[in-house]
Amino acid sequence: MPQAMTYLPSIEGQELMFVQAIFDQLTEPEAQQFALAYSQRRRDNSMILIMIIVAMVFLPGLHRFFLDKVGSGIVHLLTCGWCWIGTVMDLVNHKKLTFEYNAKVASEIATMLR
Repeated sequence: MPQAMTYLPSIEGQELMFVQAIFDQLTEPEAQQFALAYSQRRRDNSMILIMIIVAMVFLPGLHRFFLDKVGSGIVHLLTCGWCWIGTVMDLVNHKKLTFEYNAKVASEIATMLR
């Protein structure tokens, strides 16, 4: 049974537990393929945090487009991030937004490998 920390040392916490549950169902070659694909597509908490700060100053909704939430990105863009209230809420919840995106990506990759 492959260990997620061996292939993806940069992940931690809730994301690590989620990815380890996927790794428990994979063989060694599948785990290597998963780790390669996941490391290329996952988003980092700090990058999302930076993008939200940039969105507050320059382009509301930028971080939503980066997380493949195009609909809410357009709403943020047209409403100035719901008058910045939505952007501030995203600033507080940036780890949750990142985890949701990464969990979706991990599930898609695992489905493709099976």
